[in-house]
Amino acid sequence: MTADVTAGRAADRAVRTRIAPSPTGFLHLGTARTALYSWAYARHHGGQFVLRIEDTDVARSTQDSARQILDSMHWLGLDYDEGPVYQMQRLARYHAVAEQMLAAGSAYRCWCTPEELDAMREGQRARGEKTRYDGRWRPAPGKVLPPVPAGVQPVVRFANPLHGAVGWDDLVKGPISIGNDEIDDLIILRPAPEGAPQGTLGVPTYNFAVVVDDWDMAITHVFRGDEHINNTPWQINIFHALGAPLPRFGHCPVILGDDGQKLSKRRGAVSVTAYEEAGYLPEAMLNYLARLGWSHGDDELFTRDQLVQWFDGSHLSRSPAQWDPAKLAWVNAHHMKRADDARLALLTQQQLGRRGVAVDDLERLTRAVALFKDRSATVVELAEAVAMLFAPATPGDEDLAAHVTPAVQPALRELRTQLQATPWTQADIAAALKAVLAAHRLKMPQLAPALRVLVCGRVQTPSIDAVLALFPRAVVLARLQAV
Repeated sequence: MTADVTAGRAADRAVRTRIAPSPTGFLHLGTARTALYSWAYARHHGGQFVLRIEDTDVARSTQDSARQILDSMHWLGLDYDEGPVYQMQRLARYHAVAEQMLAAGSAYRCWCTPEELDAMREGQRARGEKTRYDGRWRPAPGKVLPPVPAGVQPVVRFANPLHGAVGWDDLVKGPISIGNDEIDDLIILRPAPEGAPQGTLGVPTYNFAVVVDDWDMAITHVFRGDEHINNTPWQINIFHALGAPLPRFGHCPVILGDDGQKLSKRRGAVSVTAYEEAGYLPEAMLNYLARLGWSHGDDELFTRDQLVQWFDGSHLSRSPAQWDPAKLAWVNAHHMKRADDARLALLTQQQLGRRGVAVDDLERLTRAVALFKDRSATVVELAEAVAMLFAPATPGDEDLAAHVTPAVQPALRELRTQLQATPWTQADIAAALKAVLAAHRLKMPQLAPALRVLVCGRVQTPSIDAVLALFPRAVVLARLQAV
């Protein structure tokens, strides 16, 4: 018989969600989306959001990765109410719970060597059976266990129920049920270090530590990738063995890359901080990530506050989402237009600094940002657009030949003369341009491209009078000196 083991358990408690990345690499996009959903759900319900660092993979966990995770969370604005909590600082707690389970008979020690386990699996494969632990060290009434081998540090295994099924009503997938005969007695504590006294307990495995943590931290709702669905029955059974209240689970489909394959730390996923360096805004990344697996009607563009208002855990997609760089750029361009000019100026100043372009005049940069941001999809593009104002601009030979023709050169020379005494405002520069055009019987489309090439080093810019007003007069005159 299958029971819905989650119904009603989390509903009576204050909402508490968590994100629990492993510091074995950068915070990738899938984990960032899971963090976003967990954070938004907690904020929507007036609950709490916990950050936990699952660092029990001692060989691969690094402080640099942990720091990068914290930096990514800070950049995204996913503030947490508790944490970061590091699992390796909680070993005594895991050991205490394991001892409790050993005493209760819901866990037992297993002295199988790696060679024995390999032989076990080979025999099962040869017989066409599913490879799994055969329970040889699992105590049972009347069962005679093998003699304890000398010099072997045991693992601790969970005595998974042998019969029935475990089911839950998934927040994303709906009802799921898996038979207990499909899963075996998983290891919950690895072997103690070589040379440790007999009986010493080792480091917990993921499926055990995550249950103890979620129990201790009173987590009510768990959003995570659907690769964890196969772990959930074990975890639910461990919750039951401990008499602990169950959280609700929501397993979100994977994010696929351009090639249709899953994004992961090892395949194709760019770190969250790489998008910061590439000039994306955190509010745009939140907006785009939220829509990769969730919807609110037809709304494509929304603010952080709107996300919190709308994200109640419903309308989560059961299908994988496709990462689309062009869509992300479109979303970012929208948020660029709405962003505060002074804030964008500081971000642009940082990007220019990475290119060796120093900007001391933030007021002028802010005015430039206001003019150019509607044409830029990222802060990197914005920095490239305004760099000409603070660093030399070198026109291309083809542009010079195409636009700075003998037909417009006399007008350019006269304009330079007029600009020497013209008040340096957009309106006065526009008046000088109009007078020169009339005197030389030219149209703006004839003169403006030549001006842009000489002063800006490019053919396309916003209105040329507005652009010229951003330059110091001396720079404009110097660049027109070449005519």
